[in-house]
This record gives sequence, structure tokens and C-alpha cells, in this order.
Amino acid sequence: MPDRPPVLADRTRVPTDRPGVEYEIEKVRLDSTWSRNAIRRLLTDRAEYGGWELMRLRRYRDGSREIWVRRKAVRVRTTW
Repeated sequence: MPDRPPVLADRTRVPTDRPGVEYEIEKVRLDSTWSRNAIRRLLTDRAEYGGWELMRLRRYRDGSREIWVRRKAVRVRTTW
């Protein structure tokens, strides 16, 4: 795995068609030096420890990849 961390491009919250459900979406851009196995390990760790799920993976001609992951955004409500 390269020494450089992945480039975090964007993190947003997106509402869904279901009321009360929002997703956090994170877009990560990786250059062509990352191996397929290293990316698999990165995504596995994010899924296992961060609760992220793969939404989209796009590979460009130059070998770079753009990965979109999402997880449910938890809203905290006061009870008093």
C-alpha cells in the first residue's frame, strides 16, 4: 500500500425518499499507484470499522479510481 493516504474529495449528507433517513456520502480519489488488493483492504476496513458501504467505483483510463461510499447518518434528538 502506498505511504500516501487516500485523497478525500468530498463528504456530504443526502436525504433519501424515506422520511427521517439521511446518508453521509464520501468521495475518495485514489491514483494509479494503489494496487487492487490495497484498495480492497481499504474498503474492507472502512466497511467493518466505520459502517461504510460501497456505493460506486469508477476507474479511469489513467488508472486512477474514484470511490463513493455511504453510511446512514445518525441524528441525535433530545428527549426532554
